[in-house]
Amino acid sequence: MTTALSTAATGMEAQQTIVDVIANNLANVNTTGFKKSRVDFQDLLYQDARNVGSAVTQENDVPTGTQIGHGVRTAAVYKINTIGDINRTGNELDLAIEGDGFFQVTLPDGETAYTRAGALKKDGDGRVVTSDGYPLEPEIVIPENATDVVIGKDGTVQAYLEGEAATPSDLGTIELARFSNPAGLKNIGNNLHLETQSSGAPIVDLPGEDGLGALAQNFLEDSNVSTMQEMVNMISAQRAYEINSKAVKTADEMLQMTNQLA
Repeated sequence: MTTALSTAATGMEAQQTIVDVIANNLANVNTTGFKKSRVDFQDLLYQDARNVGSAVTQENDVPTGTQIGHGVRTAAVYKINTIGDINRTGNELDLAIEGDGFFQVTLPDGETAYTRAGALKKDGDGRVVTSDGYPLEPEIVIPENATDVVIGKDGTVQAYLEGEAATPSDLGTIELARFSNPAGLKNIGNNLHLETQSSGAPIVDLPGEDGLGALAQNFLEDSNVSTMQEMVNMISAQRAYEINSKAVKTADEMLQMTNQLA
């Protein structure tokens, strides 16, 4: 009975992990560029009361054996990098990536981070930065006398300057990065990710090249969280938690009955 208690307890812990992940998904349902997470589980070691294939007689073997499982554990919580809906905002510095890729930003320590959140701003120096003030890499600076900024699908950034000719001035080009395993990126919050050994090295190129998506100016990518699906998953996890708690209660009642017989 003690095995049943510990086994059912691992099931309750597993369902609690699912609810924790679902809660984070739902909390970020309106976070620009957010990617939902999913939990993978693995069964634990088995106790072999009778080995599969052990001999019964000289000519006969046990066809299935007797293996008692000891529960479940969390194997992974990973990001599902499907594309969210892309909605028009009308803001000239709002950018959405129509396909694979990440914007590159420079952190205060000089490290490069990656993000899908294209809600960009202009700081006091005219640099194009994230909401936390981290500049794009390579750096783009918009002059003070710029009246209109145009960002092409290929990442080219141009600006019309006040008092100058109708021909726009080139300000630079936005580059994107992609990874062979984007689910292997390390999440550090603030819509930012860091390269890891599991993600592989970044492949940097212009938007629309080498498998990278094109840019859409005046648009933002929504979270890919489906509220309806997350609610269904939450109900399923709740029911699984209840049945595991029932197994704990049943095992406890059986232990009580055994103690009364002693």
